[in-house]
Amino acid sequence: MPRRSPAAARPGPPSAPPSVPPSVPSVPPGQAPAPAAASSLADWLRTPRPDAEPGIWRYGYRPLPPPDPDRIPARQLLSGAVVSFLIGWLIWSLLYNGYLGAYWLWPMLALTPESWREAGGEQMIYVWVTYAYYALVIGAIAVVFGRLGRWPEVFRRARARLTRTAAPDAGARGAARTPQPVPPPPPEHDPVEWPELRVDGAVEAAERLAGEVRGGRMNDVDHARIRRAWESVRARPGRLAPFVDTVLAHGAAACAHPSGQRGLPQRRAARHDLRLRQVRIGTAADTERNPHQYRGAGVALEPSLLGTSALTVGPPASGKTERVVRPVTESLCLQALAGQAAVVVVTAHGARLAPDESFDAVVRVGHPDSRHGLDLYGGTSDPDEAAGMLAEALVGDLAGTLPGGDSRRAATTLAQLIGPYRAAHGCFPAVPQLRELLDGSPSALSTLRAALEEAAEGAQLRELDAHERQSGRSDDPRPLLADRIALLDRPAFAGFFQPEGGGGPGGSPSEGPRPFSLRALERPLRVRIDLPERGHAEASRILARLVLAQFTECAAARGDQSLFAGLVLDDASQTVTPQSLRGLQRLRSAHAGVLLTLRGLDDVPQSLRGSLLGAVGCRMVCAGVTPWDAEHFAEVWGKEWVETRDVTNRQLVSDEPFTRVMHAVRRLATGRHVTAESVTVRKVQRERWSASELANDLPPGHAVLSLMTVGGERTPPILAKLGE
Repeated sequence: MPRRSPAAARPGPPSAPPSVPPSVPSVPPGQAPAPAAASSLADWLRTPRPDAEPGIWRYGYRPLPPPDPDRIPARQLLSGAVVSFLIGWLIWSLLYNGYLGAYWLWPMLALTPESWREAGGEQMIYVWVTYAYYALVIGAIAVVFGRLGRWPEVFRRARARLTRTAAPDAGARGAARTPQPVPPPPPEHDPVEWPELRVDGAVEAAERLAGEVRGGRMNDVDHARIRRAWESVRARPGRLAPFVDTVLAHGAAACAHPSGQRGLPQRRAARHDLRLRQVRIGTAADTERNPHQYRGAGVALEPSLLGTSALTVGPPASGKTERVVRPVTESLCLQALAGQAAVVVVTAHGARLAPDESFDAVVRVGHPDSRHGLDLYGGTSDPDEAAGMLAEALVGDLAGTLPGGDSRRAATTLAQLIGPYRAAHGCFPAVPQLRELLDGSPSALSTLRAALEEAAEGAQLRELDAHERQSGRSDDPRPLLADRIALLDRPAFAGFFQPEGGGGPGGSPSEGPRPFSLRALERPLRVRIDLPERGHAEASRILARLVLAQFTECAAARGDQSLFAGLVLDDASQTVTPQSLRGLQRLRSAHAGVLLTLRGLDDVPQSLRGSLLGAVGCRMVCAGVTPWDAEHFAEVWGKEWVETRDVTNRQLVSDEPFTRVMHAVRRLATGRHVTAESVTVRKVQRERWSASELANDLPPGHAVLSLMTVGGERTPPILAKLGE
């Protein structure tokens, strides 16, 4: 079969294959480097990943045996074993000291000759026979009372506890932090040998890739990226020959990310499994409050969960940024390098969340050294769509006070200006021009009208006429829009919000940073947008709403939705609006999702708090939340049927003299009256987690979270230790 040039493969390899990233040095507990050495990568590939409930870290997961309804509590089991031992020891003591007579010796006496017991006889043999008989009797007593006291169960539990104590790194459930050698399976099932390529005829490529694994020249990102490329080849068989050529030419560096990177430059902050696209964020507590299969298991997030969007609520220093946002950001960046995802991170923390080298583009709003700006209109060419996104950013937080209850009236006003402007000049207006139009500048409006008349744009002239007729009415949103757009028309932001194609009349490109558009979500991009929260807090909120509005529109409008599109919004204060909630719900079917964090639900309008918790599928509340926030989570998690036991103590009164004397003795010994217990068992409905428990009983560093997949599978609330 004729082969094309390796450069024809998609995605194309870099001009010079980058070297394999060096091994990452040892890291503190809870962190893990990428498997780079031959043995570690092979063991990583061969480690079993059994099916499990949503949110369970499946790498090396070992399911717990089914719960035993007849399992005896440890305290009761131990006390029963001690009591049975003491009774057995007492019986043996009574037998040995002759308090129970000599009847128990008759089998031995009957089976041994009298000459052994006489003086001068075989007394030494008789002594050994006696000891053997004693041992037999002791063994019989041990068997009887051992069964009564359940000694085998005590020994089994003690051995299991010692085993867990001897191997603390492995934990009760998850895989060991130090990779353990895994015996290779048969070649046809060994992932190191790339059997899926061999089955479809790419034997040469499979041999080359297997050699890369055995030689230690491949890491987990390489493996995930090439598997992703192979999936595209299976979808379009015509790409088989270019794929094989690329693999033979570049080995583990084949089908590289456009940046040429094959790993993140910084030490990983969490444990990742790129085969399943999971990132571990904590460990479920081994407590009866958690479902049985989650107890002691790792808790992980993945695109199938993030696709329902996620909300994390917790006060500062509760761990939501370091132990949730940072691992998820890192995971999506790794998936982007593997050609599986596109990620946009909006934060005020900048490089503290992730270094610049981890991203393909960094938009530093308000920084003169920023190489990238932000397209104010999201890269769209539709004036109505552009107006809708911009109106959501400018006045979406005031939707409750606007005419109609949302930003649609403001979107109509903007469309009546930017539509005619685009028709006259071939591009959307930049911030200064838009501010002039919203301020009602006579010169700006007359210039625009003249340009429309010269271009014979009758329909756009009617739009402009309608705008002028509605100006000055009591419900006119133009003054509010002008005030808000003025917050972006500051010297510090000059040139940052230029639309693609330029922002001046005639469409001439303006000087300034290169505009970034969220229309690029069809490519595996990594973008970080730094908000100027310190000096321009209100402008930062407008920009956060703008990015959220553009993301929900652009992610749903993608022609190719094979990549998972993720938006990480660190601190989503004042960004939740009725329109944004509708956008979040549309993302489930678009293979996209948003991670939102809040210091408290007070940052969300009261009328939208319940809607927000209902719109996201994954909810997390960290330790330290207020009782008011906890009440909302307790309500959304609902109630469950539980079995309660009511114990009633009733004092016993007897008329018999002997019984009354015994009761008096017991009262003198114990200080309490003799009572009888009455137990009533019934089923009642109780909250899964009450507001008081969420607000007051969560240990530091813990969180309660519930998850849902895009397929609708849900988990009950799970108590987890974050960062483990």
